[in-house]
Amino acid sequence: MTEVHVIRRREFCWEDPASLGAASREISGLELLQDMLAERRPAAPIMSLMGMAFAEISHGLVVMSLTPQECQYNMLGTVHGGVMATLLDSVMGCAVHSTLPARGGYSTVEIKVNYVRPITLEVNSLRAEGRVLHAGRRIVTAEGAVRDSTNRLYAHGTSTCLLFDLD
Repeated sequence: MTEVHVIRRREFCWEDPASLGAASREISGLELLQDMLAERRPAAPIMSLMGMAFAEISHGLVVMSLTPQECQYNMLGTVHGGVMATLLDSVMGCAVHSTLPARGGYSTVEIKVNYVRPITLEVNSLRAEGRVLHAGRRIVTAEGAVRDSTNRLYAHGTSTCLLFDLD
């Protein structure tokens, strides 16, 4: 018996991210993120690549959505853990970014992710929430959680970010 392999393709588009870096020098992190939510500015390319979308943004809180896709599967037939790690890193990092003044930057220096249950295409939509826990002069910590539409937990984590000036 011969196995038939069906090739699937995925295409994604993004805008030049240089404008986001320039805007970070002129407006606060919260303003920049709210502009992206309102589609007045392009989202970062990683969002298009991973299929993430902003759902809610306020000072110290960011919510994103993601619909699991077959192209995110690992060899076990579930969404790769790196997708959830990226989603959590994004919402926690953006929560930190929402607290920054113009010319403020940050970098994730540590991330901890706990995977609670596998994700498959049967999970129609995921909601990831990132929240700042502590904001110091140089170090900010955040937490995040990924849940489905019934509030069932799939992954959660924490992040430590280092603050710096962009100039």
